Amino acid sequence: MTRDRIDFENTPFLIKFSEAARFKETYGGGEGNVLVEGRHMRRPDATKDTVLIFMHPTATIDTLPMPREFARRGVPVLACASRYPHNDSALIMEKVLIDLGQYVRYAREKLGYKHVVLAGWSGGASLSVYYQAQAEKPTVTATPAGEPVDFSGLMRADGIMQLAAHSSRARIMTESMDASIRNELDPTDRDPALDLYAKSGGPQAPYSADFVARYRAAQVARNRKITAWVRDTLEDLERRKGPDLERCFVVHGTMADPRWLDPALDPNERIPGRCYIGNPAVANNGPIGLARFCTLRSWLSQWSIDDSYANTERQGAQVTIPALVIGNGADDACPPSHTEMIHASLGGPKQFHVIRGANHYYLGQRDQLFEAIDICIDWMQRNKLLDGLPARQ
Repeated sequence: MTRDRIDFENTPFLIKFSEAARFKETYGGGEGNVLVEGRHMRRPDATKDTVLIFMHPTATIDTLPMPREFARRGVPVLACASRYPHNDSALIMEKVLIDLGQYVRYAREKLGYKHVVLAGWSGGASLSVYYQAQAEKPTVTATPAGEPVDFSGLMRADGIMQLAAHSSRARIMTESMDASIRNELDPTDRDPALDLYAKSGGPQAPYSADFVARYRAAQVARNRKITAWVRDTLEDLERRKGPDLERCFVVHGTMADPRWLDPALDPNERIPGRCYIGNPAVANNGPIGLARFCTLRSWLSQWSIDDSYANTERQGAQVTIPALVIGNGADDACPPSHTEMIHASLGGPKQFHVIRGANHYYLGQRDQLFEAIDICIDWMQRNKLLDGLPARQ
């Protein structure tokens, strides 16, 4: 157990469980075993009845301002990593749901928390909605690639928060795809009429409504073209009946959303020409771009606009527990249309707030961070999900 520099304990823990699978897509741990790692962040005098579960499909978020501030306020936090920490190349969203289910069970049965609230931040938002929807009413029995999954044992949460969130990985990535790329094997083969980053002669912001409509249609078409190739390749591998079951591939150009260049599109307070990972022109083909490295099954589960089930528009109506949706006013990762779609999609009692001036991470924004935390605490208390909060320090 380690001691945080201010006032909460930050205790690492491991959960190990067995899982049958056709093959293993994570490194180490032995075949048939899954190991996930989390952090229990808690003040000694914190409430004993409520815990927030922060989980992202691939990020480990125990160092971010929001979960740490909750722990400082006396609201215990489990900061949870999936089996795919910092590497979503082979990530299957349905398996991440299984991982999240292990944390919910651990929180209730091992740690004794009465109230479990899913704190879905950023990419963890659609994950938490997908999880709760399937915990309330299991409808998914197989991954988009056809591998069976069993969600019948998922334990329900008591409340859900959607924080600086997008509605799905598939949608946010598709809206960021470089529509000008014509050849998936050669990112320099581009349609100049759609090339946002052309040195000369390309489209310039502000963009017309007709251009945006054409660009969005080309993005969806590109996503579907990759999906068709993925399904053809999977079918070919199945026909061969051998041990060769998967393929890895690269997706070029996945940070070319015209919103980052034209602040009039889906407007908020973000800075034009920037995105949450810096200069979008550089990130467009950089190594950390969305969906840069993929497997066939991972593409269908995470990134296919038509196939991925981890989609709040698709799952949200099944979520009937109390929900809080918070948008960040200067978010340069998750645009306001996504926040609005999330709020409209959820099926239970819900509240909606926007934190003016807040960037995606609340980095360097103490006032905006405290405002968001205060809103969350008030919402939990009003919904009888939190009591016994210690004095603020």
